[in-house]
Amino acid sequence: MVQIGFKCNKGIVREKNEDACFVIPSHDVYIVADGVGGNSSGEVASRTAVSEIANYVNNSGLQEYKEPDDIFGFFSEAIESANNRIFAMGAADPDKRGMATTIVLAYIHDGAAYIANIGDSRAYLFRSGILNRVTKDHTYVNELMDKGLITEEEAENHRQKNVITKALGADIAVEPDFYRLEIAKDDILVLCSDGLYGEVPPEQIATILDGNDNMNDACTQLVDEALKRGGRDNITVICLKI
Repeated sequence: MVQIGFKCNKGIVREKNEDACFVIPSHDVYIVADGVGGNSSGEVASRTAVSEIANYVNNSGLQEYKEPDDIFGFFSEAIESANNRIFAMGAADPDKRGMATTIVLAYIHDGAAYIANIGDSRAYLFRSGILNRVTKDHTYVNELMDKGLITEEEAENHRQKNVITKALGADIAVEPDFYRLEIAKDDILVLCSDGLYGEVPPEQIATILDGNDNMNDACTQLVDEALKRGGRDNITVICLKI
């Protein structure tokens, strides 16, 4: 059984909300997307991504897939379907050309969390008072860190830290990263856009999660904290307590 909380806020600085989230409790699938692109196209990309994946989940017999490889194969096809749709929309409309979105999704099944991500929206696992990041950002500064060219501290203040290197809809094909975690009672899985973790440090996220049994209250406090610290981006968070 999963207790679900979610909240989306456009923040203080941005005029539009280009984030989107979708929860499908009947299938235990949860999705966060953060759109990029000019005009309103980032908003279109993120909403198209979550709705395409949700439609795929609802219509393609996810419950038939039992083995990890099959489950990841299912979500690879769901993400490919969303990528094709966004890419085609961008190619057909000059106003939407170049639109894309990050995506992070979780599927809770048989004592495990299956996670996929593209871009810099993240999944975290909070267990026994400790917050651990699950996903790896697809960003320029992360590539520099992987090559040992900059430190983590330098990455935090790098002028190109928001440049993503992989996004849904940006290319004709895209390959997500996949993760599988064993989960236990009282674990909390957090899915979020960079509007949360870009403002609220991990130790504060952990403190808020530790102080809340209700996941809607936890999401509200996390978003409020991001707003209090500047709210410079759209903020989306889903909290799932096992």
